[in-house]
Amino acid sequence: MNRRNFFSGAATAVAAASVSRVALAALPEPATQSSADTAPPLHPPTGRPYNPVVTLNGWTAPWRMNAGVKEFHLVAEPVVREVAPGFMVNMWGYNGQSPGPTIEVVEGDRVRIFVTNRLPEHTTIHWHGQRLPNGMDGVGGLTQPAIQPGKTFVYEFVARRPGTFMYHPHADEMVQMAMGMMGLWITHPNVGKGATHPHIAKVQRDYAFLLNAFDVEPGSMTPKVNTMLDHNIWCWNSRVFPAISPLVARQGERVRIRVGNLTMTNHPIHLHGHEFEVTGTDGGPVPKSARWPEVTTDVAVGQMRQIELIADEPGDWALHCHKSHHTMGAMGHSVPTMIGVDHRGLVGKIQKIVPDYMVMGERGMADMGAMEMPLPDNTFPMMTGTGPFGPLEMGGMFTTLKVRADQPAGSYADPGDFKQPSGNQAYEWQGAAANTPRPVRTDTPGTAPGAASARKPATGTHQH
Repeated sequence: MNRRNFFSGAATAVAAASVSRVALAALPEPATQSSADTAPPLHPPTGRPYNPVVTLNGWTAPWRMNAGVKEFHLVAEPVVREVAPGFMVNMWGYNGQSPGPTIEVVEGDRVRIFVTNRLPEHTTIHWHGQRLPNGMDGVGGLTQPAIQPGKTFVYEFVARRPGTFMYHPHADEMVQMAMGMMGLWITHPNVGKGATHPHIAKVQRDYAFLLNAFDVEPGSMTPKVNTMLDHNIWCWNSRVFPAISPLVARQGERVRIRVGNLTMTNHPIHLHGHEFEVTGTDGGPVPKSARWPEVTTDVAVGQMRQIELIADEPGDWALHCHKSHHTMGAMGHSVPTMIGVDHRGLVGKIQKIVPDYMVMGERGMADMGAMEMPLPDNTFPMMTGTGPFGPLEMGGMFTTLKVRADQPAGSYADPGDFKQPSGNQAYEWQGAAANTPRPVRTDTPGTAPGAASARKPATGTHQH
């Protein structure tokens, strides 16, 4: 959904609030998103007021009010997601995209969600983290029969506590989550006009995204669903750097960042240049007396975390997973280490067979950031992205927090590269070269100070 369609979707929700009883007795019209761009926040046209979130490279589902109930319609279906420019992946998702739309409600709202299954197999939806009637928990075979292809089920419950939640299937879960079926659910606090929640501060920017991962062979389009940990595409909301939108803030604003993890491993999320506090977990808001400053917070599998900071340092600040393999693009994990390998005389021989062959890795992998190697079809580089000073050599779970003194309030437009103030940037030393002789190697076995020694049996006497 582009901006125009986004607002037309919101308008549909507004219009639906005043349609006839006959129309209200029918299924709500499902909104569909066709773009992987970040949609503007959806300010509530009906229902209780709240300050909406901005879902990175995602969108919020419009709704209709029906006799005081907030109604949504999710359609589980095959989709094609643009993970990076020109890199398309066959996924399963909701309403045209993976992840599905963010659902935003207010504490105390009664919510009715229609779920239509257009997948080739059955499914359900589990409302991860919600307190709700057991029969609405969405575990196929345990709390409900599975939703068969072509059928529509209805979930209905009251959003009982504020926080950051997720939704995903609980039917053929390994396959359906490996194919991208997931979404965010935000329950805003119900506070009166001018009042504040004791543990939930008002913020000027409220961002949200999911961590997810895929294993897609270069040249193919469909993820390998049996991979558990050795993924090669590490995403935020099914996008990779540099295709992930930056977070922007006006200097001095309070910023909330909500993160949910539906990969199969943990992710230490690290922010440069600012301290933050974890203000919310899976269990709800964290009391102020239980918070402490951090620059990295680990988000385990199935967890949600809310962090908050005052964006008071202008600049372009990196925000990323601190597992370095997760900030790379598509890569093979069985590539041998080539550091220190002497390629002299080898390249010419190989290029007789493979004309495009280039030396990689004998001095580290940084050269790949500037290389323009031919890539297989439908993949993206292992290292990519360019800043004002050259290649960033990043990929995967990486983006930036852009803080500007002149960023207009409420504007999410990318302000471009930060202009470094004079005297506040690292620079090259112009004096005499550093005298840094290499230390004498002490890695010969048994010669390093304090090295252990062992007595080996004589040749021919070993019985094993």
